[in-house]
Amino acid sequence: MNTPATILPSSPERCVIVINQQLAAGHAANAAAVLALTLGQRHPSLVGEPLIDADNRVHPGLIPIGISVLVADSEQLTHLHQHLLNDDEMDGIIFPVEGQQTTDYAAFREAVSVVPTDNLQLLGIALAGKKKVVRKLTGKLGLLG
Repeated sequence: MNTPATILPSSPERCVIVINQQLAAGHAANAAAVLALTLGQRHPSLVGEPLIDADNRVHPGLIPIGISVLVADSEQLTHLHQHLLNDDEMDGIIFPVEGQQTTDYAAFREAVSVVPTDNLQLLGIALAGKKKVVRKLTGKLGLLG
């Protein structure tokens, strides 16, 4: 896994967001949005060229490779996280439960700082990397919704 502050120049072939299947719709949408925003920040190449409509108005580009939003149980999320921690070619972002239990980022960081990596309870995870690897890890997961 790459370091947290890294902005990665290479473009992943595939990216997915996996959300805990126990989350209500609003919490699932929040988790997916947080993960997608961070994924786009880490991989600027995932933001496509601007869209230009028939009136010649320019709109921000969207992700050109698509991004599936999948669901998994807590055990599957832990398995994906463990794989991510041991794979230098895969990039990923986690969204621990503390993200929806706190009201500001400083409190969120403090809450996470006292939880060992293996004890983090995940609401979601985003994975980016080679198509074959990402599909192998997530191919049996269902779509959100």
